[in-house]
Amino acid sequence: MSIRVLIADDQNIVRTGLTMLLDAQPDIEVVAAAADGRQAVSLARQLRPDVGLLDIRMPLMDGIEATRQLAGPDVTDPLPIVVITTFDLDEYVYEALQAGARGFLLKDAGPALLTQAIHAAADGDALIAPNVTVRLLEAFAASQSARPTQPIEPLTAREEEVLVTVAQGRTNSEIAAELHISPSTVKTHLASLMRKLGARNRVEVAIWAHETGRT
Repeated sequence: MSIRVLIADDQNIVRTGLTMLLDAQPDIEVVAAAADGRQAVSLARQLRPDVGLLDIRMPLMDGIEATRQLAGPDVTDPLPIVVITTFDLDEYVYEALQAGARGFLLKDAGPALLTQAIHAAADGDALIAPNVTVRLLEAFAASQSARPTQPIEPLTAREEEVLVTVAQGRTNSEIAAELHISPSTVKTHLASLMRKLGARNRVEVAIWAHETGRT
């Protein structure tokens, strides 16, 4: 079954290029393309795609607000969102992730990483472009004045291994291959980590790993 994707970008040439790139993949189908955030929200609610690929800077409503409306903490059935932009600026990364985005890529990421991010979002993973992952975690850690919370239960040795790979920006499939375990086992360990750490998502797990010196 194909992953149904909604694209939102205010530049027609970018929308066309992304559509052609993703439609060329055997298991991805672009079901709609929006020129602004407001249209993206409307189309997403009508069509219920599997993943939204949203630019940040758009007229009428930017990609961060569109992400918040489609994937924010108050949304009952959040849509997996990958934010894509030409602007490699920290505040955009923070705002996009806080709004509920599951991935953050630059437009020069290339087709392989873009496709990987779409698959990761559809599978419940979060993928952040490797060139911003470490800086993002460092900045988040620096902004925290309180000491990191302690896990409600001690982490197992395997959970510690999974924790480090999550902090490195690996997807579930990459973690499975690296640790020689199944993807379902990775998900089990990740769920346990989130429960023990009180984390809402894998990004918060990665932040905790960085704050406690595990990266």
